[in-house]
This record gives sequence, structure tokens and C-alpha cells, in this order.
Amino acid sequence: MKIYLGADHAGFKLKEQVKEYLNKKGYSVSDLGALALEKNDDYPDYAAKVARRSSAGGMGILFCGSSHGVCIAANKIRGARAVAVSNVRDAKLTREHNNANVLCLSGWNLSFLSAKKIVDAWVKTDFSGGERHVRRIRKIEKLEK
Repeated sequence: MKIYLGADHAGFKLKEQVKEYLNKKGYSVSDLGALALEKNDDYPDYAAKVARRSSAGGMGILFCGSSHGVCIAANKIRGARAVAVSNVRDAKLTREHNNANVLCLSGWNLSFLSAKKIVDAWVKTDFSGGERHVRRIRKIEKLEK
């Protein structure tokens, strides 16, 4: 499974920590930026890159200050189902029920330890495939047309 990462300046530190963690765990990770701390960068640039790749297959993890900006931007890309998550329970539910393909994390509000737990739960949880969940995702896909 390919995991695409992206972050602006406010999420950069946490992205770098999570990237190192995922690499050590043996995941195939592609960092789509920022590749260096850039104080004046804009989160929509990274959100779009990660959401496009994740929509085509794989999973994406985005980081910004609150997690909300990257989530809003990523959800503008057709096929992206981005979610802002702050706990393990929600990480699992967004995969099981929503088949989320982009996880958005807060560089301001999450410790690295909390982020690791959320990321672990999110990447290890599969979509349930339940009829009601499939039906709802199809309705979301119709909204994108």
C-alpha cells in the first residue's frame, strides 16, 4: 500500500515524524511536500497533490495547523474522502464506514504519540463493505458529478 504525505509549515514537524515512523514500519511512503520548512507556503497546494494521488489509489495523510484547512481543500478533489481525525475511535470509523482515503491531522493539537496511534489505527482498518456504507458512498460520488 502506498501512503502519500503532505504538509504545510504548521504540520511540517509532525509530518516528518510520521514519515520516519511509517518508513521504519516498512510502508511505502511518498512525501509530496513540503520537503523543507517553508513559513509562507499554502496548505491547498499539498492537499490537492495528496488527494489526487489518494483518489487514484493508495492512502493519503495531510498535516496542517488545525487539520481543517487541508481537509476542506482535499475534499474538493473528486474521489477524495478526507477526514479530520483527533482520536483512534474516529480513525477506525472513518475507514470502516466511510472508506476514507485521506487522513488529516493537526500539527498544533496532536502529539507525535497520539498521531502514531491514530495513523496505526487508520492504516490497519479496512472498509467494512457493509451495504449501507456502500450505498452512502455511492451517494457521495453522485454529488461529485
